[in-house]
Amino acid sequence: MKRHLFYSKPVLLGYLFTLLFGIVSTAHAGALDAFEGQTGSLKISGGTAHIPVMKEAAKQIMSFNPRIQISIAGGGSGVGIKQVSEGLVDIGNSGRKPTDPEIQKSNLKIFKWAVDGVGVVVNPQNPVTGLKKVQLQEIFAGKIDNWKDFGGPDKMINVYTRDKASGTRAVFWKKALGKGTITAKANFAVSNGAMKSAIANDPYGIGYVSVGYMDQSVKPVALDGVVPTLDTVKKGTYKIARGLYSNTKGEPTGLTRLFIDYLFSPEGQQIAVQKGFIPVK
Repeated sequence: MKRHLFYSKPVLLGYLFTLLFGIVSTAHAGALDAFEGQTGSLKISGGTAHIPVMKEAAKQIMSFNPRIQISIAGGGSGVGIKQVSEGLVDIGNSGRKPTDPEIQKSNLKIFKWAVDGVGVVVNPQNPVTGLKKVQLQEIFAGKIDNWKDFGGPDKMINVYTRDKASGTRAVFWKKALGKGTITAKANFAVSNGAMKSAIANDPYGIGYVSVGYMDQSVKPVALDGVVPTLDTVKKGTYKIARGLYSNTKGEPTGLTRLFIDYLFSPEGQQIAVQKGFIPVK
Protein backbone atom coordinates (compact mmCIF):
# COMPACT_ATOMS: atom_id res chain seq x y z
CA MET A 1 0.00 0.00 0.00
CA LYS A 2 1.34 3.41 -0.98
CA ARG A 3 1.95 5.93 1.73
CA HIS A 4 1.17 9.57 1.11
CA LEU A 5 3.14 12.10 3.13
CA PHE A 6 1.44 15.34 3.99
CA TYR A 7 3.30 18.35 5.41
CA SER A 8 1.76 21.29 7.15
CA LYS A 9 2.45 24.66 5.48
CA PRO A 10 4.98 25.82 8.17
CA VAL A 11 6.89 22.53 7.91
CA LEU A 12 6.92 22.63 4.13
CA LEU A 13 8.08 26.27 4.06
CA GLY A 14 10.77 25.46 6.59
CA TYR A 15 11.98 22.57 4.46
CA LEU A 16 12.08 24.71 1.32
CA PHE A 17 13.92 27.49 3.15
CA THR A 18 16.50 25.03 4.49
CA LEU A 19 17.01 23.59 1.01
CA LEU A 20 17.33 27.04 -0.59
CA PHE A 21 19.62 28.35 2.16
CA GLY A 22 21.83 25.30 1.74
CA ILE A 23 22.12 25.92 -2.00
CA VAL A 24 22.95 29.63 -1.51
CA SER A 25 25.45 28.86 1.25
CA THR A 26 27.21 26.30 -0.91
CA ALA A 27 27.48 28.76 -3.80
CA HIS A 28 28.68 31.48 -1.46
CA ALA A 29 31.35 29.28 0.09
CA GLY A 30 32.47 28.03 -3.29
CA ALA A 31 33.72 31.44 -4.41
CA LEU A 32 35.59 31.91 -1.14
CA ASP A 33 37.03 28.42 -0.72
CA ALA A 34 40.36 29.56 -2.15
CA PHE A 35 40.90 31.68 0.98
CA GLU A 36 40.57 28.70 3.31
CA GLY A 37 43.67 28.39 5.51
CA GLN A 38 45.24 31.59 4.14
CA THR A 39 46.83 34.22 6.38
CA GLY A 40 48.37 37.62 5.80
CA SER A 41 47.48 41.13 4.71
CA LEU A 42 46.66 42.92 1.50
CA LYS A 43 46.99 46.65 0.75
CA ILE A 44 44.87 48.31 -1.93
CA SER A 45 44.70 51.96 -3.02
CA GLY A 46 43.76 54.17 -5.94
CA GLY A 47 40.56 54.93 -7.84
CA THR A 48 37.63 56.03 -5.68
CA ALA A 49 34.99 54.55 -8.01
CA HIS A 50 36.36 51.12 -7.12
CA ILE A 51 36.01 51.53 -3.36
CA PRO A 52 32.44 50.19 -2.85
CA VAL A 53 33.34 46.96 -4.67
CA MET A 54 36.69 46.67 -2.90
CA LYS A 55 35.09 47.14 0.52
CA GLU A 56 32.37 44.58 -0.10
CA ALA A 57 34.81 42.03 -1.52
CA ALA A 58 37.14 42.58 1.46
CA LYS A 59 34.22 42.22 3.87
CA GLN A 60 33.19 38.89 2.36
CA ILE A 61 36.75 37.56 2.40
CA MET A 62 37.58 38.69 5.94
CA SER A 63 34.25 37.37 7.25
CA PHE A 64 35.05 34.00 5.70
CA ASN A 65 38.62 34.02 7.05
CA PRO A 66 39.35 36.52 9.86
CA ARG A 67 43.08 35.75 9.65
CA ILE A 68 43.21 37.78 6.44
CA GLN A 69 43.42 41.57 6.76
CA ILE A 70 42.66 43.84 3.78
CA SER A 71 43.14 47.63 3.90
CA ILE A 72 41.61 49.91 1.27
CA ALA A 73 42.46 53.54 0.51
CA GLY A 74 41.49 55.96 -2.26
CA GLY A 75 43.61 58.76 -3.62
CA GLY A 76 42.66 58.48 -7.28
CA SER A 77 43.90 56.47 -10.24
CA GLY A 78 47.26 58.22 -10.44
CA VAL A 79 47.95 57.45 -6.80
CA GLY A 80 46.98 53.80 -7.25
CA ILE A 81 49.30 53.36 -10.22
CA LYS A 82 52.14 55.21 -8.51
CA GLN A 83 51.88 53.32 -5.23
CA VAL A 84 51.66 49.87 -6.76
CA SER A 85 54.60 50.73 -9.03
CA GLU A 86 56.65 51.72 -5.97
CA GLY A 87 55.66 48.57 -4.08
CA LEU A 88 53.73 50.50 -1.43
CA VAL A 89 50.54 48.54 -2.09
CA ASP A 90 49.71 45.15 -3.53
CA ILE A 91 46.95 46.38 -5.83
CA GLY A 92 46.67 49.83 -7.37
CA ASN A 93 43.21 50.58 -8.75
CA SER A 94 42.65 52.91 -11.69
CA GLY A 95 39.70 54.18 -13.68
CA ARG A 96 41.94 54.48 -16.71
CA LYS A 97 44.27 52.02 -18.34
CA PRO A 98 47.88 52.66 -17.31
CA THR A 99 49.97 54.21 -20.07
CA ASP A 100 52.56 52.18 -21.94
CA PRO A 101 55.46 53.93 -20.11
CA GLU A 102 53.77 53.21 -16.75
CA ILE A 103 53.31 49.57 -17.70
CA GLN A 104 56.84 49.11 -18.96
CA LYS A 105 58.54 50.95 -16.11
CA SER A 106 57.12 48.70 -13.40
CA ASN A 107 56.03 45.61 -15.37
CA LEU A 108 52.41 46.31 -14.46
CA LYS A 109 49.83 43.61 -15.01
CA ILE A 110 46.35 44.94 -15.75
CA PHE A 111 43.03 43.37 -14.78
CA LYS A 112 39.81 44.95 -16.08
CA TRP A 113 36.93 43.56 -14.04
CA ALA A 114 34.07 46.01 -14.78
CA VAL A 115 32.92 48.84 -17.04
CA ASP A 116 31.69 52.19 -15.74
CA GLY A 117 30.13 55.30 -17.22
CA VAL A 118 30.90 58.86 -16.16
CA GLY A 119 27.90 61.16 -16.26
CA VAL A 120 27.14 64.85 -15.79
CA VAL A 121 25.07 65.61 -12.70
CA VAL A 122 23.28 68.64 -11.30
CA ASN A 123 21.22 69.30 -8.21
CA PRO A 124 17.69 67.77 -8.34
CA GLN A 125 16.23 71.30 -7.97
CA ASN A 126 17.83 72.36 -11.24
CA PRO A 127 15.26 72.26 -14.11
CA VAL A 128 17.94 71.64 -16.75
CA THR A 129 17.70 68.03 -17.99
CA GLY A 130 19.97 67.94 -21.02
CA LEU A 131 22.92 69.62 -22.70
CA LYS A 132 24.75 69.36 -25.98
CA LYS A 133 28.39 68.37 -25.75
CA VAL A 134 29.52 71.76 -27.07
CA GLN A 135 27.44 73.50 -24.38
CA LEU A 136 28.99 71.31 -21.70
CA GLN A 137 32.45 72.19 -22.97
CA GLU A 138 31.64 75.90 -22.86
CA ILE A 139 30.35 75.58 -19.29
CA PHE A 140 33.46 73.80 -18.07
CA ALA A 141 35.70 76.24 -19.93
CA GLY A 142 33.96 79.13 -18.16
CA LYS A 143 32.66 80.62 -21.42
CA ILE A 144 29.02 80.28 -20.34
CA ASP A 145 28.45 80.89 -16.66
CA ASN A 146 24.71 81.41 -16.11
CA TRP A 147 22.01 78.74 -15.95
CA LYS A 148 19.46 81.02 -17.67
CA ASP A 149 21.19 80.29 -20.99
CA PHE A 150 19.87 76.71 -20.73
CA GLY A 151 16.40 77.40 -19.37
CA GLY A 152 17.50 77.35 -15.76
CA PRO A 153 17.47 80.04 -13.08
CA ASP A 154 19.27 83.35 -13.48
CA LYS A 155 22.13 82.13 -11.31
CA MET A 156 25.86 81.65 -11.81
CA ILE A 157 26.98 78.13 -12.67
CA ASN A 158 29.28 76.53 -10.09
CA VAL A 159 31.60 74.10 -11.85
CA TYR A 160 33.00 71.12 -9.94
CA THR A 161 35.82 68.89 -11.15
CA ARG A 162 38.39 66.38 -9.89
CA ASP A 163 42.17 66.71 -9.65
CA LYS A 164 44.49 65.44 -12.36
CA ALA A 165 45.21 62.18 -10.50
CA SER A 166 41.59 61.13 -11.00
CA GLY A 167 40.73 58.49 -13.58
CA THR A 168 37.15 59.76 -13.54
CA ARG A 169 38.43 63.18 -14.58
CA ALA A 170 40.70 61.66 -17.23
CA VAL A 171 37.87 59.91 -19.09
CA PHE A 172 35.50 62.86 -18.69
CA TRP A 173 38.11 65.37 -19.88
CA LYS A 174 38.93 63.22 -22.90
CA LYS A 175 35.51 61.94 -23.99
CA ALA A 176 33.13 64.66 -22.80
CA LEU A 177 35.26 67.80 -22.90
CA GLY A 178 37.34 66.84 -25.92
CA LYS A 179 40.51 67.57 -23.90
CA GLY A 180 39.34 71.17 -23.61
CA THR A 181 40.07 73.73 -20.92
CA ILE A 182 38.58 73.50 -17.44
CA THR A 183 38.03 76.90 -15.86
CA ALA A 184 40.42 77.96 -13.10
CA LYS A 185 37.33 78.90 -11.07
CA ALA A 186 36.23 75.27 -10.83
CA ASN A 187 35.79 73.76 -7.37
CA PHE A 188 37.67 70.55 -6.65
CA ALA A 189 36.15 67.38 -5.19
CA VAL A 190 38.50 64.69 -3.92
CA SER A 191 36.40 61.64 -4.82
CA ASN A 192 33.21 60.45 -6.51
CA GLY A 193 31.50 60.50 -3.13
CA ALA A 194 32.67 64.04 -2.39
CA MET A 195 31.53 65.19 -5.83
CA LYS A 196 28.08 63.71 -5.32
CA SER A 197 27.78 65.35 -1.93
CA ALA A 198 28.90 68.73 -3.30
CA ILE A 199 26.32 68.72 -6.11
CA ALA A 200 23.60 67.45 -3.78
CA ASN A 201 24.19 70.52 -1.61
CA ASP A 202 24.63 73.13 -4.35
CA PRO A 203 21.45 74.06 -6.31
CA TYR A 204 23.61 75.74 -8.97
CA GLY A 205 26.42 73.23 -9.23
CA ILE A 206 27.42 70.96 -12.10
CA GLY A 207 29.88 68.10 -11.94
CA TYR A 208 30.42 64.51 -13.00
CA VAL A 209 30.44 61.17 -11.22
CA SER A 210 30.68 57.49 -11.93
CA VAL A 211 27.27 56.18 -13.01
CA GLY A 212 27.61 53.63 -10.22
CA TYR A 213 27.53 56.48 -7.68
CA MET A 214 24.36 58.13 -8.96
CA ASP A 215 21.31 58.13 -6.72
CA GLN A 216 18.37 60.41 -5.93
CA SER A 217 20.61 63.01 -4.29
CA VAL A 218 21.79 64.16 -7.75
CA LYS A 219 20.18 64.39 -11.19
CA PRO A 220 21.84 62.94 -14.29
CA VAL A 221 21.95 65.25 -17.30
CA ALA A 222 21.42 63.89 -20.81
CA LEU A 223 24.31 64.60 -23.17
CA ASP A 224 23.30 64.97 -26.82
CA GLY A 225 19.99 63.38 -25.92
CA VAL A 226 21.36 60.33 -24.08
CA VAL A 227 20.93 60.00 -20.32
CA PRO A 228 23.85 58.35 -18.50
CA THR A 229 22.52 55.09 -17.05
CA LEU A 230 23.81 51.56 -16.68
CA ASP A 231 21.59 50.51 -19.56
CA THR A 232 22.82 53.21 -21.99
CA VAL A 233 26.44 52.52 -21.03
CA LYS A 234 25.94 48.79 -21.54
CA LYS A 235 24.27 49.33 -24.93
CA GLY A 236 27.05 51.69 -25.98
CA THR A 237 24.69 54.58 -26.72
CA TYR A 238 26.25 56.61 -23.91
CA LYS A 239 29.87 56.96 -24.96
CA ILE A 240 31.58 58.40 -21.87
CA ALA A 241 32.64 55.09 -20.39
CA ARG A 242 35.79 53.44 -19.11
CA GLY A 243 37.09 50.22 -17.65
CA LEU A 244 37.74 49.71 -13.97
CA TYR A 245 41.21 48.23 -13.51
CA SER A 246 43.14 46.58 -10.71
CA ASN A 247 46.88 46.68 -11.40
CA THR A 248 49.73 44.69 -9.89
CA LYS A 249 53.49 44.95 -10.13
CA GLY A 250 54.41 41.80 -12.01
CA GLU A 251 52.25 38.70 -12.02
CA PRO A 252 50.18 38.59 -8.82
CA THR A 253 50.80 35.79 -6.36
CA GLY A 254 49.44 34.68 -2.99
CA LEU A 255 46.58 36.73 -1.55
CA THR A 256 46.91 39.28 -4.34
CA ARG A 257 46.23 36.59 -6.94
CA LEU A 258 43.34 35.20 -4.92
CA PHE A 259 41.75 38.64 -4.53
CA ILE A 260 42.01 39.36 -8.27
CA ASP A 261 40.50 35.95 -9.03
CA TYR A 262 37.66 36.68 -6.61
CA LEU A 263 36.78 39.88 -8.50
CA PHE A 264 36.30 37.77 -11.64
CA SER A 265 34.33 35.01 -9.90
CA PRO A 266 30.52 34.95 -10.28
CA GLU A 267 30.22 36.33 -6.75
CA GLY A 268 32.76 39.08 -7.38
CA GLN A 269 31.06 40.08 -10.63
CA GLN A 270 27.73 40.15 -8.82
CA ILE A 271 29.22 42.58 -6.28
CA ALA A 272 30.19 44.83 -9.21
CA VAL A 273 26.59 44.70 -10.47
CA GLN A 274 25.20 45.48 -7.00
CA LYS A 275 27.45 48.53 -6.76
CA GLY A 276 26.27 49.92 -10.08
CA PHE A 277 28.83 48.69 -12.59
CA ILE A 278 28.74 46.50 -15.69
CA PRO A 279 30.51 43.16 -15.23
CA VAL A 280 32.96 41.86 -17.80
CA LYS A 281 31.61 38.31 -17.47
